[in-house]
Amino acid sequence: MVNVQALNLTLSMVIFGTIGLFAVEGGLPAVATVFWRCVFASLFLVAWCVGRGYLRVRDLSLRLVVMAAVGGICNLGSSVALTAAYTSTTIATATIIYHVQPFFVVLIGALFLKETVRRHELLWILTAFIGTGLATGLVGQQGPVSPAWAMGVALSLLAALLYAFGTILGKRLGDQRPEVTTLIQAVVAGVLLLPMPEVTQPVPMASWKWLFCLGVIHTGIAYTLMFRALPELSTATIGVLAFIFPLVAILVDWLFYHQPIGPIQAAGMSLIMLGTLGVQLGWRLRTRKETTGTW
Repeated sequence: MVNVQALNLTLSMVIFGTIGLFAVEGGLPAVATVFWRCVFASLFLVAWCVGRGYLRVRDLSLRLVVMAAVGGICNLGSSVALTAAYTSTTIATATIIYHVQPFFVVLIGALFLKETVRRHELLWILTAFIGTGLATGLVGQQGPVSPAWAMGVALSLLAALLYAFGTILGKRLGDQRPEVTTLIQAVVAGVLLLPMPEVTQPVPMASWKWLFCLGVIHTGIAYTLMFRALPELSTATIGVLAFIFPLVAILVDWLFYHQPIGPIQAAGMSLIMLGTLGVQLGWRLRTRKETTGTW
């Protein structure tokens, strides 16, 4: 029997994998792109939540609303940094680096929430960071790394770090409907970006379709599908399906922008995926004492 929620999460990951294409083709600065994404997402989600009766005041918690708003600030910074990274490196590279976010979640939990980090988790984190160096060209590349490329790598890591802080806050929002949480974050982000000079610049007619899709499809619909699926799926399933996002981004980069993937970059991507799976699925390396029988 087909698992409907697994299909929902798969579809959301496929949509997320095309974000870089829509952001680049929109042709606007990162701040303006994120602002208009928030505007269209807010309009869509207001209509959705009102139609479903999710915005009744008596059903809202001030504490959860405030926490969602703070998380929205983190996600805003993440979105701006990642959108800027797309044009400094490549869509594939920025997306791969961005997916070290689970490791930042683990490290933040250890540093600020006093959560225990096991040795095997540290091993997978180290594996993923080695992979990041290879995938980005910072390790094993012939010749110097361009300043623009290095900036793109730094922005991608910053995006992952900020998203990790937003994820930590999001863990405490389970009692609030995900559509409402997403709406609050989109509105907060849009308001914060409103004073920025980039958002007042004229938008070419050709850009509107890309911005509309980023707001409605990549935010409103995709996040609704994702948040609907997550509570119903196992961690193992979520961990595996999450790889659809970077894989689609790599495919998009290859098909639309003809970005080659060299053997060193491919090896780095494989290490990142291996490390992420190791953390998500709780893989452990058995020591000699823990093994039985012959090797």
